Amino acid sequence: MSQNPQISIVVPLFNEDESLGELHEWIVKVMRENNFTCEVLYVDDGSTDASWAVIEKLQKIDSNIRGIKFQRNYGKSAALHVGFQATRGNVIITMDADLQDSPDEIPELYKMITEQKFDLVSGWKKKRYDPISKTIPTKIYNGVNRMISGIKLHDMNCGLKAYRKEVVKSIEILVKCTAIFR
Repeated sequence: MSQNPQISIVVPLFNEDESLGELHEWIVKVMRENNFTCEVLYVDDGSTDASWAVIEKLQKIDSNIRGIKFQRNYGKSAALHVGFQATRGNVIITMDADLQDSPDEIPELYKMITEQKFDLVSGWKKKRYDPISKTIPTKIYNGVNRMISGIKLHDMNCGLKAYRKEVVKSIEILVKCTAIFR
């Protein structure tokens, strides 16, 4: 693995053992097709299923994987914060582990950061596969946030984002958690 990969992919997860293998294969396929060097940081936010065992299994076959395991569930913000601290790439991509964020979007996100010089690019789930009990509150949340903040994002809660390294390394979040780094 390169000491300084082009891309660090941070995947916070909680009880996603069923999707991790497929997600990782998809990420690897996109990285190879685009000749990117990368590291993938899976941050297990205290899963109670076999997620950590899947991460350990994937690490044995792919040296570009690093795993971080929380002793209990601290939430997505804590998982992202610890993942950001551990990244080495120049562009950091975040994505959810539930296969709703497409790794096929990574090349375009990378170009927007490196060629178009954006500091942050946010994805947008045009089609959600969540139950209506989750989609309606999300629409309300996004509408209120757009109105209050003036930021014209369609989906503020989308996990698919790209950041310039300097932006990620300057984010400060107050977090208290215990993690195991491998």
